[in-house]
Amino acid sequence: MDSAEFHAAVYDMVRTIPPQKVTSYGHIAKLIGMPRHSRHVGQALKFLGPDTDIPWHRVISSTGTISSRGPGTGGAQRQREALEAEGVEVQAGRSGELRIDLRTWGWFPAIPVNAHHPREDDSNGNE
Repeated sequence: MDSAEFHAAVYDMVRTIPPQKVTSYGHIAKLIGMPRHSRHVGQALKFLGPDTDIPWHRVISSTGTISSRGPGTGGAQRQREALEAEGVEVQAGRSGELRIDLRTWGWFPAIPVNAHHPREDDSNGNE
């Protein structure tokens, strides 16, 4: 899977996350058949423009926190505001991290055992 195909797969999967639900970068990676590429999911979402219809704000870390974008970027706050606008409760953790209760708001559909997924370690795409 090349970069454009990977990004398209990420965007298609993120569009399926229901409103008022969140999932993790890692779960998106698993759902598209690339389980070791959770960071690449984050990178793909970073390329989205401000007017996108893709609900990027519904993807968070596997620990239930909104990932930091670095000082001064405001990205975590924008994500919080977008989630809260949908009704998702976002809490400040002990060390100031923004946290979402995955038991309440998590969306983690099963990954079909018989689904065909390309081998990640085969750069030629051979099976």
